[in-house]
Amino acid sequence: MSSTPLLHVIRFLLLALLLGTTAARANEASDLAQKVHDRPNGRDLTTLGRMVLTEKGHAPRIREIVTYRLDKSGGETANLIRFLDPEDIAGTGLLSIDKADGSTDQWLYLPALDRVRRISSDRKGGRFVASDLYFEDLQERKPSEDRHRLLGKQTENGILCEVLESVPLDADDSVYSKRISWIDPATAIPQRVDYFEKDANTPSKRWLLRGKKRNQGYWTLTDSRMIDLASGHETRMVVDAALYDQKLPAKLFTSQALADESLESEYRP
Repeated sequence: MSSTPLLHVIRFLLLALLLGTTAARANEASDLAQKVHDRPNGRDLTTLGRMVLTEKGHAPRIREIVTYRLDKSGGETANLIRFLDPEDIAGTGLLSIDKADGSTDQWLYLPALDRVRRISSDRKGGRFVASDLYFEDLQERKPSEDRHRLLGKQTENGILCEVLESVPLDADDSVYSKRISWIDPATAIPQRVDYFEKDANTPSKRWLLRGKKRNQGYWTLTDSRMIDLASGHETRMVVDAALYDQKLPAKLFTSQALADESLESEYRP
């Protein structure tokens, strides 16, 4: 009879230890997600590069692009993407304003129509100019919008990575049901990301890092691919030149500049 209270105490201590360990792992997962988000990347960044679309049985389609990013005050980030070549897509641009509360406003400029069109929030899963990038992939996602869990360690791209699962707190807030990222703990740079949509066990898309370079004290991701795993269609992003901390003006990230590329051309590398 005297052993019964002792068993209750032991069970309580074991449960407390288990809960404490689970909470600690959850904190580690959230800290890692925050570390990836906060990785030093300059106050602003300008890149010149290429988007290469590859489809089985077809010649690659190469598009020259320039991008601009500005970290504004109050946790807001602005991004502008502009296509320079070939002629059928030249001038097309996308402006994204990622707000401190996690919401994003996006506008698309189509030269053929000579108009700026706002992208509806329900088009997160729409493909950006027939690539494998969804409009959501071109938005900044804050770690606080997801529930994070560490799945262990696994080698990816020759690096022993922390494997991080991220599930949206609000299922309606993302086209993805979850993301699994392979993260280099030394640099906080993902080496691979699997994206899950309808099937919780099978990813629909996969992002792979294939090249990076130290530039002005920052890591630049110079070669990456987004692959549609069902079709095999691939979008490769190559950065040929990158300039950090140019003091890009806020006026560059407006609908006026989106519709008039002469307002941003002087800042190109």
